[in-house]
Amino acid sequence: MAIHPTAVVDATAKLDPTVEIGPYAIIGPDAVIGARTKVGAHAVVEHATLGADNLLHPGCYVGTPPQDLKYAGEKTRLIMGDKNVVRECVTMNRGTSQGGGVTQIGSHCLFMAYSHVAHDCRIGNGVILVNSVALAGHVHVGDCAVLGGICAIHQYVNIGRFVMIGGGSMVGHDILPFATAQGDRATLRGLNMLGMRRGGFSREAMSAVKSAYKSLFLQGGSLEENVAKLKASSPCKEVQEWIAFIESAGKRGVMRPAVGATEAEEASV
Repeated sequence: MAIHPTAVVDATAKLDPTVEIGPYAIIGPDAVIGARTKVGAHAVVEHATLGADNLLHPGCYVGTPPQDLKYAGEKTRLIMGDKNVVRECVTMNRGTSQGGGVTQIGSHCLFMAYSHVAHDCRIGNGVILVNSVALAGHVHVGDCAVLGGICAIHQYVNIGRFVMIGGGSMVGHDILPFATAQGDRATLRGLNMLGMRRGGFSREAMSAVKSAYKSLFLQGGSLEENVAKLKASSPCKEVQEWIAFIESAGKRGVMRPAVGATEAEEASV
């Protein structure tokens, strides 16, 4: 185990023998750090469980108290998977008792400098948060989503897998899997076909998703009516995933294309 002599390690922390801790880093109470994980200079880890092969760059804060006025020191936690990269000045808060007590981070994610993961968030695998992305509390982000720089995500928003959000977006509604979104306030802008191709989705699945997008949003009728029609007519599992996502949408509601954007959306789908 390589622990710099200026680092501070709490007596309750549990570190794998292969962990590396840099200068002036602080490993606080109830920290559990897995094999080959590296913690950079001046970083702070507390009340957190980190898996293997994570790389925490200098000056990041993982498992620190939630920025929630209701928090009164309850014992909560942040849990992180394997092979994540956490860049400089990233902040990740542990959960609250009202939100289940856990902030959950998957594996193979990249959190670029100054991004923020608030209390009780759930982050999937392969997610990328570009510089200065801010997730409010209770946000859920699906696998392989990419959030462009300086995005802000409202609390309780659900972001589906393989979503792409343009830089500078202010997101206040749930975003369907495989979709793209952009703007202040953000609206749907089409589909993340590049992400689906890179993710290995079949041409048939991509074609079905394109058709479903047009049926849901671009051909008239209410969303409820269009969902019912699609539910009965499309066996595609990705389309059925959309239907389940819409039917289980949270308090923020499902994002839609901008009013009057039909022609532009049809051209991009």
